Amino acid sequence: MRYENDPDGLRLPVKLDTTTNGEFSPIALSPVHHEARHVAFAEACGNAKRLGLERRGFLVSACGVATTLLGMNAAYAKHGMTGGFYELPKEAALDPVAARSAVDGREFIFDVQGHFVNPSGAWLKRLPKGAKPLGFATSRAECKVHQGPGDFDYLRCVGPDQFVKDVFMDSDTDLMVLSFVPSTREGEPLTMEEAESTARIVEKLEGTHRMYIHGRVNPNQKGDLEGMDELAARHKVAAWKTYTQYGPGGKGFFMDDEPGIAMIERARKLGIRNIAIHKGLPFGPQSYEHSTCADIGRVAKRYPDVNFLIYHSGFVAEKKEGVYDPKRTDGVDALVTSLAENGVKPNSNVFAELGSSWRFAMRDPDTAAHMMGKLFKACGEDNVLWGTDSVWYGSPQDQIQAFRTFQISPELRAKHGYPEMTPALRAKVFGLNALKIYPVPKDIVDKHARGDRVAQVREEYRAERHDPAYVTYGPKTRREFLALKSWGG
Repeated sequence: MRYENDPDGLRLPVKLDTTTNGEFSPIALSPVHHEARHVAFAEACGNAKRLGLERRGFLVSACGVATTLLGMNAAYAKHGMTGGFYELPKEAALDPVAARSAVDGREFIFDVQGHFVNPSGAWLKRLPKGAKPLGFATSRAECKVHQGPGDFDYLRCVGPDQFVKDVFMDSDTDLMVLSFVPSTREGEPLTMEEAESTARIVEKLEGTHRMYIHGRVNPNQKGDLEGMDELAARHKVAAWKTYTQYGPGGKGFFMDDEPGIAMIERARKLGIRNIAIHKGLPFGPQSYEHSTCADIGRVAKRYPDVNFLIYHSGFVAEKKEGVYDPKRTDGVDALVTSLAENGVKPNSNVFAELGSSWRFAMRDPDTAAHMMGKLFKACGEDNVLWGTDSVWYGSPQDQIQAFRTFQISPELRAKHGYPEMTPALRAKVFGLNALKIYPVPKDIVDKHARGDRVAQVREEYRAERHDPAYVTYGPKTRREFLALKSWGG
């Protein structure tokens, strides 16, 4: 077939780059990452020749994914990074059956954190003259297909149509929760109405209900608490989303401060008792302390009837995760400490979400192993939620395939009591755990298991014209990051 995306086969199917979701500054790749990409690409070139395939055709195959993950394993192990690894047989690099058995799957995948922007929304009218939000996207080769006469046409590369393709065609994702970025009420790059319109796009494909929606609430911002009533009345809000480190003048709050308590009480009154809280990935130095999880155990203990969904799990990209350190005041360790000090037991009302955290940890198997191990022990194997923060990272398929094969080393499991990552445990994380808190009717879950029209379209697309982009859309350099932050609200 003729490929429109990357016809020369220069992009690996597992994306290893500096892209962020815009909430933390890009972190440069280290020599081991460059080596991992080099090894994986060299092996892919050789294996494509052995199988008599064009390089692009090989890279979009299961063998291409397996070859990439095995190459990363080799580079990481060479540098002593053996706390975790991608567990798949060496023959998967050349044997399609072995490769599909390792990287493909039929799990129910419920991604609880997705994003896109409206490329023609009212928020653009409020920007300063000459502003070019996400303007760095115009330099991306992958965004050229979206160019047009309009000043903001390039934003379609992170708009609803691309979102649907990346998420529902080029990945195995079944359901997704659309979340929101911190912003003023007037400056939202995606509103509830626009999010609902995208949900209807999917439903027009004759698919079952595949998208759920957060209601954004910054309770320390004028009007947001009162706005919860309207959001609940007009929209099918599945959970509330808040950013404790965000607020007027850069001042954040803790969930057991007055604004946080008011939000929790109002959520209880409205009967929507899922509160998603951004913790970790600090993006405001004035309120770094409010990005930590010190308050989570306190409010979870005080409100056992409320589910607290800890988005990013407190993860800090600039710092490695290691063995639990009770003296550390941020990262996953701060969440572990807060739960322990307040007697919040695993599998109760605190859920750890993996958006951006897993995507970043994929490039460091030691951090990935400790992060997952600690979350399973502290929050519980039933309370870790799958999230990818896409579409900023492009299609989440590589995150899915990496998680399908990731294993915590036997040495770390024996020493620290981390669980083995079995297919059953992965299936919980991928989607079954989210069914505890998001209102997905059983008939919809059953229909997904059997395959609806969207699933059929996806299978036909992959069989006839599978052409994933293997690109990312978020900022990749500090300059791009600062440009994004300059209009971020």
